[in-house]
Amino acid sequence: MAVINRIAGYADDMIGWRRHLHMHPELGFDCVKTAAYVVEKLKEFGITEIHEGIAKTGVVAIIEGRGPGPVIGLRADMDALPITEETGLDYTSTVAGVMHACGHDGHTTMLLGAARYLAETRNFAGRVALIFQPAEENGGGGGVMVDEGVMDRFGITEVYAMHNAPGFAEGAFFTTPGPIMAAVDTFHIHIKGLGGHGAMPHETRDPVVAAVGIVQAIQTISSRNHYALDDLVISVTQIHTGSAENIVPETAYVGGTVRTFDRTVQAMVMERMRAIVDGQAASYGVEAELIYEVWYPATVNDPARAAFAADVAAEVVGPANVVADSGREMGAEDFAYMLQARPGAYLFLGQGETAGLHQAGYNFNDSIAPVGASFFARLVERAAPVAA
Repeated sequence: MAVINRIAGYADDMIGWRRHLHMHPELGFDCVKTAAYVVEKLKEFGITEIHEGIAKTGVVAIIEGRGPGPVIGLRADMDALPITEETGLDYTSTVAGVMHACGHDGHTTMLLGAARYLAETRNFAGRVALIFQPAEENGGGGGVMVDEGVMDRFGITEVYAMHNAPGFAEGAFFTTPGPIMAAVDTFHIHIKGLGGHGAMPHETRDPVVAAVGIVQAIQTISSRNHYALDDLVISVTQIHTGSAENIVPETAYVGGTVRTFDRTVQAMVMERMRAIVDGQAASYGVEAELIYEVWYPATVNDPARAAFAADVAAEVVGPANVVADSGREMGAEDFAYMLQARPGAYLFLGQGETAGLHQAGYNFNDSIAPVGASFFARLVERAAPVAA
C-alpha cells in the first residue's frame, strides 16, 4: 500500500501505542488515562499547543503549518465498551468488563501517527486541529465538544473522521456524499398491571400480554405507516418481565432502537409509537409509559468534501481500493454533531475479515494504522498546500 514512507517507518511504534491503549480501556467521558497518554505522545512529537479537559477528558492539539491557511479538524474517538474481552491476546484488556471492541484504540493511534508526521514535516499551510474525543459510544461526546465551542474556539473550517470496517477489504476506503449513517433514537416502555397467581389470570391485569401486543403493534409502523423507500429501522431489543412460571408479574419493560434519516419519518415514528402504547395499554387494562429519547442525528457528509476525501484516499491506496459512493447504512455516529457544525466527511477503512464491531472477540487490525495515518496526513497537505 502506498502509505507515506515516513509513517511506514514508525509502524512498529504505532503498534506499541495501540496495544497500550487496548490494555487500558476506559468508558464514556472517563477517558482520563487515555487522554493523559495521548497528551504524553503529543508532547513527545514536539506539539506545544495542547488543550485538555474539553468535554471532561477530550483533547485538542494544534499544529501550526507554514503561513496562513484554513484550520483542518481531524477527529478520533477514545472510549471503549462495557464488554468482557475474549480474544486471548497477550495484550488483552486489563480492566474487567471493559474492552476496545470498536477499534477506538486504533482510531486514536492513527491520529497520533498523523500528528507525529505533521509535526515533523509541517508541509501545509494554516493549522491542523487534532481532536481526541471521549464518549462516542454513549454520551455524545462529539456533541458536547461542539457545544463547548471547539469549532469556533480553534477556528476549524472543515472536519474529517474515519472508522475501521471489519468484513471489508483491508486498506480499502468507503464513503458517500450526503447522508452516510442514520440518526439513532432509543425507546423505553414501562408497563404496570396487576400481578397475581398464574392459575387465576382473570384476577390480574397481565403486563406480559400487553407487552407482546405493544411489540407486535410497533412492527406495523415500518410496514404500514411509512413509505417503503424511506429508510427506517425499528428494533425491539429488550423485553424484561416475570420471576416464576406460576406468577403473573406486576410490571414489564420493552426497549429498543429507531434508525432514520428523515426528520419527518422520525416524527411520524414518535407519534405512532405514543398512540400505540396508549391504545394498547387501554386495550389490556394496564398503565404504560413511553420514554422516547432522541440521540445522535444523521451523519451527513458534505458532498464536495466527501469527493475530495475519496480522491485523497485514492492517492494512498489506489483508485481501485476506494468506493466514493458506497451508499448509507443504519448505524449511527456522534461525529454527526461535528458535521452539523462544519462541512467535512466521514469514511470507513476496511480492516479485513475479522470479528465484527462490538463483539468480545474483536481486535483492531494494526496493519491498517499506517494507512489511516497516511490518509489523514495527506488530506491536510492536499487541503492546505504550502504556497510556492
